Amino acid sequence: MSTQKVKGPASYFPSIEKTYGRPVREWLDMIEPRTGDRHMEIVKWLKDEHKLGHGHANALVAYQLAQTKSDNGATS
Repeated sequence: MSTQKVKGPASYFPSIEKTYGRPVREWLDMIEPRTGDRHMEIVKWLKDEHKLGHGHANALVAYQLAQTKSDNGATS
């Protein structure tokens, strides 16, 4: 069995959960309605309103926007 190291924004998720005491899913659900906003506007909102550090906020936003982009690009 091979265990691959998580890369990219998701590599921050364990630290985010430990630092802020909330599951990543909660953060992503909060970000989802704002995906029409610019990346850095959402990062600023997380930092100002929820006191996240820049790296953690940036990782959450990058991950959520990538998910939204891939969901919108999916064909059925």
